[in-house]
Amino acid sequence: MTRFADFTPQGVIPATLLMLDADLAIDRDATRKHVRECALVPGVSAVTVNGHASEVHACTFAEQECILADALDEVGDRVPVINGVYADGSIEAARIAAMAQRQGASALLVFPPNSMAMGGQLRPEMALAHFARIADATDLPLICFQYPMASGLGYPFDTLLRLFDTVPTIRAIKDWSNDAMLHEKHIRTFQNLARPVNVLTTHSAWLMASLALGANGLLSGAGSVIVDLQVALFRAVKAQDLRRAQAINDRIYPLAQAFYAQPFLDMHNRMKEALVLLGRTGQAYVRPPLVKLPAAEIERLREALQAAGVTRELALASAA
Repeated sequence: MTRFADFTPQGVIPATLLMLDADLAIDRDATRKHVRECALVPGVSAVTVNGHASEVHACTFAEQECILADALDEVGDRVPVINGVYADGSIEAARIAAMAQRQGASALLVFPPNSMAMGGQLRPEMALAHFARIADATDLPLICFQYPMASGLGYPFDTLLRLFDTVPTIRAIKDWSNDAMLHEKHIRTFQNLARPVNVLTTHSAWLMASLALGANGLLSGAGSVIVDLQVALFRAVKAQDLRRAQAINDRIYPLAQAFYAQPFLDMHNRMKEALVLLGRTGQAYVRPPLVKLPAAEIERLREALQAAGVTRELALASAA
């Protein structure tokens, strides 16, 4: 049963990390602690599990089910929990969606199937079939994860409009178009439809600029470390307080530069290491093919945290 039946995806939504032990099994206690620390920051509107940030690509169905169950048990009576739907096949995606609704998730973040990378943009009926299959399995609000068009997994603008018309439970997109002009077009168009579709930016490398365009929320892995700063920035932009927004962005900047440096795929690996440096978790294990960061890069993360004024003492005090 859905615990927040009227939930509309909007506002500040951190995407949580997955804590592992030395054997690369899920450290359930550490993960629950992390989810709680992200979800219960004042101003957070929901929390996401089983997304990119939690290495969903490397998790079995049973593990995803356990991750969601633990998150719901830990914070599900306080904030909506969004569950990722990551699968290359639509039948498996529908199975994940149905499981998430049974467990009590409040919305679903639907990833594009990697199987569409080799020309799926030319076959919009594939996207329509994928979302229709998921919508047949659940009536939860859906968030469409919009990838960059250059990836081969982004949905063309007209395809998105067709999706919204065909699948009315799509209530938001997580916009990673990585194209400022297209991102603004999404915001101006989708949020003003007869049945509005919120744009949740995940352009965390240029978050202030993205929010200033008018996005109604953000869904970000960086929220696993700095969700308090993201809340403050979102509120300042909404209040049209440019001076305050710039001051907050000045703090976020060094961390955005560190987290989203090349290789981009290490971004969530870096966030785990940041939590270790902040004393918010014990170890930063990742499942292969991800590998441990070199010592020099961990030191750069330490310097970025210091430059942002995000210290171990402040992190421990806020978690107490």
